[in-house]
Amino acid sequence: MPRHLQRQIDKLKQAILALVEMVQQSVRDAIEAVESRDVALAQRVIESDTAIDQMEIDVEEECLHTLALFQPVADDLRFVVAVLKINNDLERIGDLATNIAKNSIALAADPDISLKPFGIDEMAKLAGEMIKQSLDSLVEIDAAKARNVCKSDDAVDDLHARMYDLVEKQVSENAGRFPQLLRLLITARHLERMADDAVNIAEDVIYLIEGEIVRH
Repeated sequence: MPRHLQRQIDKLKQAILALVEMVQQSVRDAIEAVESRDVALAQRVIESDTAIDQMEIDVEEECLHTLALFQPVADDLRFVVAVLKINNDLERIGDLATNIAKNSIALAADPDISLKPFGIDEMAKLAGEMIKQSLDSLVEIDAAKARNVCKSDDAVDDLHARMYDLVEKQVSENAGRFPQLLRLLITARHLERMADDAVNIAEDVIYLIEGEIVRH
């Protein structure tokens, strides 16, 4: 690989890893804000979204610059394509973390609603671990770890379906709590979508390592 292309690839790696770190922190803080009803922490997550959005734009511009100026081929081209796709998924995860933080502020106003019976904490833990593992697989270039992320998605889907049934039952028994219960359901939906994005990242890591498209 020419030295100037190697420097550009290294620059891209540093940029995507910086975004990874920002998004991971946002997800951790959003989940903690829901579980602890911490309004100040939730507000910090919301405020950090602008920086994540800007970083996503910067990474995309670097990818396009690399493609146009250096015309990479083979493994280098695959790396740039994978980073472009992963970059987009990371930004979406950041948006979902922000949405969860906003919901946590509303939920904090009604401390009498317990999250435990609905499995939100369990779902948050599993989705958070999937995101961590998918990003670890990228950092470590580990296809086996990426495949494990893909296998975990069914468990999140099952928890989401179970929560939907529980909320439906609660609404029928206590219609006055509908706004808060809806918030819980929306939070669960955001967590389920986070898990889907973690799977997307894992699939792109497999593509990066093996050149194999494993979607669907």
